[in-house]
Amino acid sequence: MKNSNSDRATSEALDEASFQIADLEDEIRADRLLGELLRDFLQHRIARHDDDAETAGSLARGADYFLREFIIGDRRENIYRIPAERIRQFAGHWYIVRNLEPNPVELGDILDGVAAFYTWFESDNRCSSQLSGAIARACGDRDYYRERIDSFWDIEGDGYSHWVAACPLPTD
Repeated sequence: MKNSNSDRATSEALDEASFQIADLEDEIRADRLLGELLRDFLQHRIARHDDDAETAGSLARGADYFLREFIIGDRRENIYRIPAERIRQFAGHWYIVRNLEPNPVELGDILDGVAAFYTWFESDNRCSSQLSGAIARACGDRDYYRERIDSFWDIEGDGYSHWVAACPLPTD
């Protein structure tokens, strides 16, 4: 049986307003609540999709990396209200420049987790089918992301600014 602190955290994680981030305290709270949601997602994948623990864990890790590192940590955005173009910005830019050895296989695992997470979010009435579908489509654009990784490795001279301009991050 869950204790009252766990019940409160799960209840908070269901609340979109709990993921509004204005300062460091909000970011820490959102990060903690995301952990609760990801545990629920993991259990859902095992119970409802008959995923083994390794497969469910891989999907949860992918969603975790995208949401915790990029959406909450870097963008400071609400996971309930991300625009689908954040997937393209993450996979076609941020992931590539933030990793020592960006590669399409690892990125594909992350994107599989993100798509599965938002499909679960939709099935639990936490986001619209339009958002879930747009995220799934963006996660599926693997050829584009592979080309972005390849073109990153091919940058010469002052080509970096051209590479960035092809898939820029918002500068808030």
